Amino acid sequence: TILGGYSSYTEALQMLSLTRCQPPKISIQSLISKKDFEGFKNLFHRFLQVKGPSVKWDKIHKPPEDLIHPYDKIKAQALPDSVAASLNKLVVVKLNGGLGTSMGCKGPKSVISVRNENTFLDLTVHQIEHLNKTFNVDVPLVLMNSFNTDEDTKKILQKYTHHRVHIHTFNQSRYPRINKESLLPVAKDLGMHGDHADAWYPPGHGDIYASFYNSGLLDQLIAAGKEYIFVSNIDNLGATVDLFILNHLMTQPKDKRCEFIMEVTDKTRADVKGGTLIQYDDKLRLLEIAQVPKAHVDEFKSVTKFKIFNTNNLWISLAAIKRLHEQNTMDMEIIVNPKTLDGGLNVIQLETAVGAAIKAFDNALGVNVPRSRFLPVKTSSDLLLVMSNLYSLDAGSLTMSKKREFPSTPHVKLGSSFTKVHDFLMRFESIPDMLELDHLTVSGDVTFGKNVSLKGTVIIIANHGDRIDIPAGAVLENKIVSGNLRILDH
Repeated sequence: TILGGYSSYTEALQMLSLTRCQPPKISIQSLISKKDFEGFKNLFHRFLQVKGPSVKWDKIHKPPEDLIHPYDKIKAQALPDSVAASLNKLVVVKLNGGLGTSMGCKGPKSVISVRNENTFLDLTVHQIEHLNKTFNVDVPLVLMNSFNTDEDTKKILQKYTHHRVHIHTFNQSRYPRINKESLLPVAKDLGMHGDHADAWYPPGHGDIYASFYNSGLLDQLIAAGKEYIFVSNIDNLGATVDLFILNHLMTQPKDKRCEFIMEVTDKTRADVKGGTLIQYDDKLRLLEIAQVPKAHVDEFKSVTKFKIFNTNNLWISLAAIKRLHEQNTMDMEIIVNPKTLDGGLNVIQLETAVGAAIKAFDNALGVNVPRSRFLPVKTSSDLLLVMSNLYSLDAGSLTMSKKREFPSTPHVKLGSSFTKVHDFLMRFESIPDMLELDHLTVSGDVTFGKNVSLKGTVIIIANHGDRIDIPAGAVLENKIVSGNLRILDH
């Protein structure tokens, strides 16, 4: 039973604690902390108590218009001379817990090269350094690492020693995965070595509040006069510090001081699974697809009823994080994430999402931003877009080329031969001209020569056993290419 499982779970925690007297072959820093145990115990308690869906569908309403502010109106307000003072109260936080494994890379995802040999981390540092130099301010960068990325990231950070940006790090918690059947922790001791490496997981970016607080860095930044953090995924290349949103945040009336802004953008058919903002019990709330009753999933995916989705670009009050954490009133919905380990064992990991805490903050707002502020690089298809001439790079920020006649990005779908970054790079002698591209689908063994130009809709399909080499200088406009096309060196 669940209750019996919980009793055994408590015993398992005690057993894990006892293994401290026999230190595993890992550094002291990577041992699970007492606060991690407390955090996991609380999350597990809540998991056992949850019965049924966390939302009642008939209580969901569209957010009132006065709580979702259009970016155009915000940008229409001139920036005051005090913008430097506002910047000095800001901290940029990047979520840096993910590995590059889904793109065939080892180590932190943030060290994948995405543009002119610059990694995600390079671009972030360049952006903030540019701000600090331009306005003569001190905006620090904080990286939330996980136990998967911390060691490698700290080594890489040494190269930024002489850049004009103070960089801090703290670690996400480390929680044990749970056997789906027995509800017992998979871990047999606290070690991360050998077979135990996949017994642990970082519990989603909602863990930022507790980990930030527990690290001592939150109090340190408040003491230094910082008031807000701008949080985003490190692989979202559109998530740069926006001075207009910062000014909007800082100039709210004193009696309605905004503690949380979530940047949302208009949903397209490619974003139907993205979380959306709703009004629920007179509060703004993030609704994720995992919370939606099965009977209403199609309704949730509709672009007519739910027109916006969460970009995970968030502006949050540091003082409010401290207050809510100390009062233990965040109450983020639990995401139950099922996984199958390499040996075939079915496990679950309990996670939370950073945006789900919006309902706990006072005077929270949504800002409907242009699509350009949401430019995530999750796949090699995304990588092709950001490496191409669709974008220009300036001081670490990517902007859509002015030569592109319409603002929407092309829809690109590269097949499995392009999944790994190494394979992807081997298949392009140079990145094609894509300024006039609408849609690209590539499947099978396909390579591209130098100076290829793609326009309109281009579909290239090499069937199994065939290969297609697109010749150097080729211009493909509204073309379907299939069959076999080999170009051999003479």
